[in-house]
Amino acid sequence: MTNLNKGMKGLAMAEVIIDQENWARKDQFDLFRSYERPHFAVTKRLNVNQLMTVQKPKGTSPYRACLYAIGAGIHAVDELKMRFRDDIVVRHDAIDLSMTVPKQDGGFAYGYVPFHPSFAEFDRISSALIEEASKGALAPNTGQRDDLAYLSCMPWLDYSSINNAMPHAGDCIPRVSWGKIVKDPDGIWRMSMTLEVHHALVDGEHVGTYFEHVQTALDSISA
Repeated sequence: MTNLNKGMKGLAMAEVIIDQENWARKDQFDLFRSYERPHFAVTKRLNVNQLMTVQKPKGTSPYRACLYAIGAGIHAVDELKMRFRDDIVVRHDAIDLSMTVPKQDGGFAYGYVPFHPSFAEFDRISSALIEEASKGALAPNTGQRDDLAYLSCMPWLDYSSINNAMPHAGDCIPRVSWGKIVKDPDGIWRMSMTLEVHHALVDGEHVGTYFEHVQTALDSISA
């Protein structure tokens, strides 16, 4: 059984259908659904000094810590858990994190990790599932699921902005990228993170709230 199928059968993912006639974003949704390029990406510089100077020496994985912080940010914003299917809009109760995982024999596979609000529990689950994905098949999501966020780490680059290749204007699954962790001239460890979203569902205010919760999660992680 692939990791994708395990994710589908493991947790009972619930969703609710949005009543668009009483939805505050109805007009924005209709407007941006008509755009040829409705996605936008925002990059923010995050402070990871606590993670690198206190938690990493205790054995915390910076990579899995970033996964956890991303999950915390996504689950703090309802709009980042919304998806549309034609004219129907749904909000998922929970979103799985889907990331590329280097394979032991070369290339990569896709991993699927459920979020847990406890970092210790999330770390345990994600470590096991990532290890399993590194030994398994490619397992791409080919449209079976939309209760996902797509994640990509680029540890080779300290970048200032990035956007993703999108298959079509109706793709509304958020993308999160993050780059190399570097020490700034002021001696603080920082990294860039980018959130790319569909404007029919998500506004700048929601993106700002996401980054606030990501930073809070990074600061609060303890081994």
